[in-house]
Amino acid sequence: QVQLVESGGGSVHPGGSLRLSCATSGFTLSTTAMSWYRQAPGKERELVAYTRRYGVNINYADSVKGRFAVSRDNVKKILYLLMNSVKVEDTAVYYCHAPEYNAWGQGTQVTVSS
Repeated sequence: QVQLVESGGGSVHPGGSLRLSCATSGFTLSTTAMSWYRQAPGKERELVAYTRRYGVNINYADSVKGRFAVSRDNVKKILYLLMNSVKVEDTAVYYCHAPEYNAWGQGTQVTVSS
């Protein structure tokens, strides 16, 4: 019954912002460690951010530090990824992941172009 569904992707210009959502079900989000990954064409899947339970001690990949932010709405059971000052190299399919359940969403496409 564990399920993750990403949404919020789309096309955006460099320097713009986008907020991705991961709707969760089948577990308690607030007490669960979560991750965001991305995969660009021809590239391996890359860890973008990792958040421990309760949202403390969030770690970000060097490529997104200072630009992306993870947050949770534990009432709506949604994990967010706020993407600020996006770059062309941020173009990828973005996935949310619940490691302890080995669960992945279907992914949402983000395209950054002029």
